Amino acid sequence: MIESKLLFEDQTHEDDINGLYDALLQEASGGNVGYYDLPEVNDVENIKAFCAEYDFEKRGIKNIAVLGIGGSSLGTKAIDALLEHGDNRNDINLLYFENVDPNEIVQNFKNLIFEETFFIVISKSGGTIETTSHLKFILLTFNISLESDAFKEHFVFITDENSPLDKFGEDFGVKRFYIPLNVGGRFSVFTAVGLLPLHILGYDIAKLMEGAGVLKESFFARNEDTLCKKAYFYATKAEEIPINVLFSYSTAFKYFNDWYVQLWGESLGKVNIDGTKVGLTPIGIIGSVDQHSFLQLIIEGAGDKSVTMIKVKKFENDILIPDISLPYLEKNDFINNHSFTELINAQCDATMQSIIDQNISVDTIEIEKLDEKSAGYMIFYYELLTSLVGNLLRVNTYDQPGVELGKVILKKKFEA
Repeated sequence: MIESKLLFEDQTHEDDINGLYDALLQEASGGNVGYYDLPEVNDVENIKAFCAEYDFEKRGIKNIAVLGIGGSSLGTKAIDALLEHGDNRNDINLLYFENVDPNEIVQNFKNLIFEETFFIVISKSGGTIETTSHLKFILLTFNISLESDAFKEHFVFITDENSPLDKFGEDFGVKRFYIPLNVGGRFSVFTAVGLLPLHILGYDIAKLMEGAGVLKESFFARNEDTLCKKAYFYATKAEEIPINVLFSYSTAFKYFNDWYVQLWGESLGKVNIDGTKVGLTPIGIIGSVDQHSFLQLIIEGAGDKSVTMIKVKKFENDILIPDISLPYLEKNDFINNHSFTELINAQCDATMQSIIDQNISVDTIEIEKLDEKSAGYMIFYYELLTSLVGNLLRVNTYDQPGVELGKVILKKKFEA
């Protein structure tokens, strides 16, 4: 289904690999980090039951509006973009109220009809300022009373149990789904945060979790040495090579790249237990588009980057480049009658070789095809990789004190 290879010199020893397996096994069994449990313990059946009872089609719901930011939206966006070209995606429109950019908010409201829209309000803390601000604006714009049936029937809240948002929903009869307390926001896509909107869109969320479960079982059976070696390389070379570039050869990975940037930035950029500031800078780019821009920096810029190449072997739509010769453009006729899949994957291989030739460290992830199982696998792959690297950097992978500091300063600005 998915194959990962390291194209750089492996410097690990057996004890290094076993130590990483042991560390994550201890972490997973300790109960403080809950994302490890989600392939088996999740809300799949509860979500299916809720959606069957609600019956979105019968109610005429044409839009799903997700009110959430960062970990509350990026995972859903990533998986939807990976899978939207398949057969399962229905015609429901998915909107995101994330940033508090007023132009974006006004654009979201264009042609939006309340009766045709289901709003999913997501905040793990229950008090995210962007999310609550959007909620207030929606209620005012559509003149929705908190005591009305419209409020109860068109909104659902996803939050921590006993959070302010949970208490608000309880008081006014709004359906709530809970994020496990030991699952952080950026690791929450396999909770109702991602599973509810993805199921409404028609995706097979059980298959999604099955894909994650395949990797979990393999990892804890100690069959994922390549993943451990990759983490070891990133962590031990972090001072010399502090930047990792995720070079994904499909536009479908645009939001996956964004999700990865948040996951790594928020998880690994920390002060470690020795009081040293550490971290890896994540950059996500798309092939073949960024061959014409960022590749120049990789090839001839500072040698401070490692590169992960993601390649999809089979695309949902496999179309041919026509056998047409255009005046003055005959030099490109060699590609005629070949498929666009062949072209983009040949570009991936050629670009990868050009990077390797510059003695830049490269690893690859090859995906047979994009479907729910492979998407679930990829999400869990990067979650595990993040935990492995965080363990080696000796940071608390699951907190975000730097983010919280900004929130305190923001509040003081408005209270002054």
